[in-house]
Amino acid sequence: MTLEAGQAAVATREASGAVGTVEAPRRARWIDVWDPEDATFWAGKGRAVARRNLWPSIFAEFLGFSVWQLWSIVVVSMPKAGFSYDTNQLFWLVALPSLVGATLRLPYTFAVPRFGGRNWTTVSALLLLIPTAGLAYFMTQPHTPFWLMALVAGTAGVGGGNFASSMTNISFFYPEKEKGFALGVNAAGGNLGVAVVQLVVPIVIVAGAGLALNRSGLMWLPLIVLAAVWAWKAMTNLSVANSSFRTSIAAAKRPHTWVISFLYIGTFGSFIGFGAAFPLLIKTTFPDVTPAHYAFLGALVGSIARPFGGRLADRVGGAWVTVCSFVVMGLGIVSAIFSLKAGSFPAFLASFLVLFVASGIANGSTYRMIPAVFRLTTADDPGRARREAAACIGIASAVGAYGGFLVPRGFAMSTSHFGSLIPALYVFCGFYVLCLVVTYFCYLRKGGPLSQERV
Repeated sequence: MTLEAGQAAVATREASGAVGTVEAPRRARWIDVWDPEDATFWAGKGRAVARRNLWPSIFAEFLGFSVWQLWSIVVVSMPKAGFSYDTNQLFWLVALPSLVGATLRLPYTFAVPRFGGRNWTTVSALLLLIPTAGLAYFMTQPHTPFWLMALVAGTAGVGGGNFASSMTNISFFYPEKEKGFALGVNAAGGNLGVAVVQLVVPIVIVAGAGLALNRSGLMWLPLIVLAAVWAWKAMTNLSVANSSFRTSIAAAKRPHTWVISFLYIGTFGSFIGFGAAFPLLIKTTFPDVTPAHYAFLGALVGSIARPFGGRLADRVGGAWVTVCSFVVMGLGIVSAIFSLKAGSFPAFLASFLVLFVASGIANGSTYRMIPAVFRLTTADDPGRARREAAACIGIASAVGAYGGFLVPRGFAMSTSHFGSLIPALYVFCGFYVLCLVVTYFCYLRKGGPLSQERV
């Protein structure tokens, strides 16, 4: 059934009074009528269906993040396994998956309305078999030229694309009042993959005797198949999830889309960039410290903090939470600079944990701002507001994810040119100040167009 035919079917049911029922008489696993803002519909069947789609989405996204960030922890052990890449090349292997993942997020966003959330979640999960199988093979080939290993690392970017399609899909299932927490939980489940991969992979690759880096890829294969089967069996497609390329163009013309995308570089870009670089930062800055013992903590606390940021934003407004988060992130950077000058690893670790918590909270609050902003600026057409908000989610997630490339490369350039991480940290601190000013000016300043609303 085409999108136009599906919309015609919805119109027919509306005319006959059938709105408010969850049914798919023409296509298995498709829901043609969905109105979560209808309290009766939501309490009756809507909430249960939304939750049934949320959990498989979280698991698939969790695996996507895990695969996306595999290289962040694998590179730490590559020199011991016989690979002769220098520090700059190792930072490239960390950064390339983020570059590819960020680029894939826009087409992944369009995949949900084109193929359906359930169908695309299944396919995108199965695509994770490519980077994991590639990693498993090439980790047994220590003489692989760098250009080829970089290509293999780049394929892990398919895991980063999963976030955009998952968030876009889930945004259609939940009502406005619960969207912040639902998107926060969905994203946190994915973000948690960064912590899990940095905790579990070092244990798996040294289990038994010796160092077996190929296990870092093999261990995910059965879980990927499980995620695909679960999504196929449990999830459903929504006909109303009909954001199109035209809708994305409309969203791209709105200044708020780019304001929020800019802010998301500072929030999610910091989380994924610091998460990817953290193990290598510890290894290169504090050689006597074992990265595997501590690196996962940053992504863990940041992931746990994200849904709380969404929940807090639901109550007090996303803009205020985001502004406060940027203040804390700036303080975390200043503390990290002092800890590096003092040569104190405990202080360095504590500073970065503060950064991760604040970025996690800001991730949730910034995403919560999207539906609120579009609802207020497109009040004459709620349906268009929801569609353009979903498109903005895809655009912002793509732009923000480039932080995962920029942060590791920033650290690599700082180390290469200045022999220290401190210049890069000063740049990041200045960027957070700029993000704070932009958030305040656009959404909180007295007399601003949205200052009277709880954005």
